[in-house]
Parts: sequence; C-alpha cells; structure tokens
Amino acid sequence: VQLQASGGGLVQAGDSLRLSCAASGAFNYAIGWFRQAPGKEREFVAAITWSGSAGYADSVKGRFTISRDNAKNTVYLQMNSLKPEDTAVYSCAVRQYSGTYSITEKWYSYWGQGTLVTVSS
Repeated sequence: VQLQASGGGLVQAGDSLRLSCAASGAFNYAIGWFRQAPGKEREFVAAITWSGSAGYADSVKGRFTISRDNAKNTVYLQMNSLKPEDTAVYSCAVRQYSGTYSITEKWYSYWGQGTLVTVSS
C-alpha cells in the first residue's frame, strides 16, 4: 500500500485549501487525516470509510469536509476558513479491510509522507 498526500501550502487566515490523498494497493479501506503541529503530538482531523461515512475532530467540524472518489482511489480534505492554529503537517493513513474509521492512529497501518499547511495571520 502506498499513499501520496498533496495540496499543502502557505495561505492566509480565512483562505481555503484542498488536500488530496491518493492510495494504491489498498482494498476496502478507510482513510484518516491526522496533523502534527510543531512541538505537539499528532492529532486526528477527519476520516472516511469506504462507503462514505465520515467523522471530524471538533476543532475542524463545520470548516473541513472529507470526501472520496473510489474510482480514483483518492480522498480529499477540503479545508475552509483556515486558522493559524491549523498550521501543521497533514498526513493521511489507511485502515485496510475495515468498514469503520478510527480516530486513533494506532488502527491505521499505512501512512503517507505528509504535506505541510501553513496558515498566516
């Protein structure tokens, strides 16, 4: 299984970004997005199952939307109304052969390399 995350960049507060996570070699999988800010532990952001059920961290609910295109094996994270506290390296991860997602990173077996999102005030 390989994951390729992309779409990060430098934006101003209030702007939007869309992250993509392209997966190859995975089957019937959930995808989770996690982020790690400088000096902090990695935290759950959002996740989506193969069938499209999604969950979000309270800190991003209402601003971020996760979606997937199974034909393209790609999951998207649309991030709106970005805040400086959203600055982090965002990584996607696969939970294979599961009909559910998890907010706990230990349940994800494969990780992408991460993409940096920087939000200036």
